Amino acid sequence: MSDNSQQPARPGDGKGEQGASREAQQPAVDAAAAVFGRPPGVEGAFDTRQRDDSAAAQPSRPAQPPASLVEAFSRDTADAGVVLQRPPGGDIPDGASGNGADPLWSSATDPWRNPGSGAVLGTPALAQDADEPEEQPKQQERVFSLAEVIFGGRLRTSALVILAVAVLIVGALGGTLGWFLAQQGNQLTRDVTLAQVDEAVERPPGSVAGTVAKVAPAVVSIEVTSGQSGGVGSGVVIDRDGYIVTNDHVVASAQADDDAEITAVFTDGSRATAKLVGSDPKTDLAVLKVNVRNPTVLQLGKSEQLQPGDTVIAVGSPFGLENTVTVGIVSAVNRPVTAPAETGGEQVTYDAIQTDAAINPGNSGGALVDKNGLLVGVNSLIRTVGNARGQGGSIGLGFAIPVDDVVKIAESLIANGSVSHAFLGVSAASVAANSSRGARVNNVAPGGPAQEAGIKEGDVIVQVGDRTVRNAAELTVAVRKHDVGEVTRVKLVRGGRELVVDVKLGSD
Repeated sequence: MSDNSQQPARPGDGKGEQGASREAQQPAVDAAAAVFGRPPGVEGAFDTRQRDDSAAAQPSRPAQPPASLVEAFSRDTADAGVVLQRPPGGDIPDGASGNGADPLWSSATDPWRNPGSGAVLGTPALAQDADEPEEQPKQQERVFSLAEVIFGGRLRTSALVILAVAVLIVGALGGTLGWFLAQQGNQLTRDVTLAQVDEAVERPPGSVAGTVAKVAPAVVSIEVTSGQSGGVGSGVVIDRDGYIVTNDHVVASAQADDDAEITAVFTDGSRATAKLVGSDPKTDLAVLKVNVRNPTVLQLGKSEQLQPGDTVIAVGSPFGLENTVTVGIVSAVNRPVTAPAETGGEQVTYDAIQTDAAINPGNSGGALVDKNGLLVGVNSLIRTVGNARGQGGSIGLGFAIPVDDVVKIAESLIANGSVSHAFLGVSAASVAANSSRGARVNNVAPGGPAQEAGIKEGDVIVQVGDRTVRNAAELTVAVRKHDVGEVTRVKLVRGGRELVVDVKLGSD
């Protein structure tokens, strides 16, 4: 089998000759001519414009300088031949200096003028002549006068004197005028009536200041004088006929002494003698009567509507300080409190309104009002650190008799001179100190309401009507909430069992 594949041509063989005859003949290229030579077709210079050889042969002349510069910088005719530079070799040409003197650099004593001398740190360049004085005395400075300083020396002395006299005259006239006006001012203000303006402060309705302004005229100070002793309390006018309600312990000393005097002092300073209408030591209330025409009466509110947190205001005369106002809140309602009787009888017990308004001795019998100025209680008692009544001060625990109870007792005292309360007929004590487990019956009055209802000694009463009884004081106030002769249910515990009995309440 024959090999038909083609092989590349090699030099020397018959097949390569034909290929070699076809190679192109390239001429040699001059690189410099190609870069710097003229373009094809250009035989001469690029600038084909015709030049005027005659104009090019003549050089241009500069313009003539101005005459002013020629005059300023040209050499003067007198300075012709003056040479300021040393010629080479040190020879000075004849007539170079112009006047036949030595050149400026020829001085041996002044090397600074010699441009060929070296730099030397030594004496000053200008030597001082021996005949010249060392220092010239300074000329004394001139002292200027006042007129020269102020007026620049343009004012005469006589004019200055006249000016000074004029100033003195003007000052004297001003002082005299001021003294005269001061004297006349005192005379002018004697007959002047200053205009009064309306009150600038606007208080919103129901403010404490507005409430006090309405309440204060109805609160009086009660002064009791018995022999050499006396006391001060407060009272509230509750009727236009002159009836005043106060505390029993405020007027207790006057009840035992027929010569004792009771005086009511109003906010305007007027005084009126007061007569005792009646008192109730068990609730610490009393009613007085004064003969005063058209007195200010305090409006009555509802104590049963009070709630803890309501704002209240106490007005009275603590320690004899009339019309003292303190503000607080209702701390609690229906708070049973007890206190020793002023005359040594049965202790005081009532269902109180507790408040943190500051109440001190002398506030007794004063008003406790709400933010609308309505009477809600009569201040009566404080809890203090003292052991006896009148000792110590307010610690934020004050108690007032509710106005609902005050109205009932006051009406009875005004009508009858006395008051009666519902009576159960037992003597009880708290089950344990500082506890709320009820009131234990210690004694039962013979023939009393409790005995007729079957209540026995040792029974623990825990409820009267709808009110829970937690201690002995609460048993008393719970019974007094009912009317005399009313039948009420009493829950008690006997031998670990609860019993309920109906009791017809009597009168104390």
